[in-house]
Amino acid sequence: MSSNEPAKPNHLEPSPLGTKEYWDNLYTTEITNHTQDKSDVGTIWFSGSSAEDKILPFLDEKIVGEKILGAEVGANNCSFLDLGTGNGHFLLRLRGVSEEDEDDDEEDGRQTWRGRMLGVDYSEKSIEFARRIVGDKKAEMESEVEFLWWDIMTQDPFAAGVLSGEQGNGWDVVHDKGTFDAISLSEEQDENGRRVCEQYKEKVVPLVREGGLLLLTSCNWTAEELKAWFEGGGLRTVGEIGYRSFSFGGKKGQTISSVCFMKQSSS
Repeated sequence: MSSNEPAKPNHLEPSPLGTKEYWDNLYTTEITNHTQDKSDVGTIWFSGSSAEDKILPFLDEKIVGEKILGAEVGANNCSFLDLGTGNGHFLLRLRGVSEEDEDDDEEDGRQTWRGRMLGVDYSEKSIEFARRIVGDKKAEMESEVEFLWWDIMTQDPFAAGVLSGEQGNGWDVVHDKGTFDAISLSEEQDENGRRVCEQYKEKVVPLVREGGLLLLTSCNWTAEELKAWFEGGGLRTVGEIGYRSFSFGGKKGQTISSVCFMKQSSS
């Protein structure tokens, strides 16, 4: 470890949420529920903390307002890679698709993003579920959303097509809402005896183009702990998202944390 990089936080205790079996079973159940009731789109992770409602205006401010990705990148062409896409709900929100109980775009002022979007997940059942939901919503979208079964920890991004075409050198925005959490709960180890979460940064950084963003949201790690895991080695913090806070034992905290990193140029 470089002397100027912070020490990594202690590992989390392994949990069933860190296993592929857990997620395959979950999405099998959610597919069944959706088949019986098309309005049932499954679990929307961190909805209790209004994560997506906070993330969307943050992206609008940074990319459209501040032009953090450059003057040429905006809502019409910004590309998004969603890691651990689950039911694909976040990408549908980016596309401007509303739920029945949500206001439309003109009422809530939400930006509609039209660039390429790809959701990936290591659970094949997740991808099947996401494709079903998008199929139901296709009439509401101006642009398509792609989904691909892909395991970031074990499969090559070039061979799988995750890095291809205009995104061959990386994506404008790589989004992770709970995926690093799940990997941090896995008890699997690499050939050197390291927990697999220690490899996550080296797997995710090549997916971000130089000058692009990595946006991480976690319910298991604080903002400072996320920075300890990811800052340095080409990434620097460019923003955080504030959520409802609470106090316990004289300390103040948030139920979840979101930190945005930028990939710096290698030159």
